[in-house]
Amino acid sequence: MQKQPDGRTPELKKCRVLGPMASIFTSANTGSFRIERPVVDYDKCIKCGICARNCPGNIIEIKKEQKECVEIDYYYCKGCGICANECPQKAIAMVRERGEH
Repeated sequence: MQKQPDGRTPELKKCRVLGPMASIFTSANTGSFRIERPVVDYDKCIKCGICARNCPGNIIEIKKEQKECVEIDYYYCKGCGICANECPQKAIAMVRERGEH
């Protein structure tokens, strides 16, 4: 008899299909080549979550109960600027990464 799902969402694993089998891989530090990084002005932020929904890397988390509600995982952020472009309040600015002039 087939096992019924227990109602929890299973943790997704990243896989690359190689014919009839798949291999699991982990992500590398993709933020190391970033030229600009997003910085949030929390006084302007209305906690709408549009930045998180539009992030192609899925690395933005919104924690509405906190003052600094937008958490960006800079380890994986590529600095594409989509979050800043999509923010309706213009609460996210792209600033030069360290070492750049």
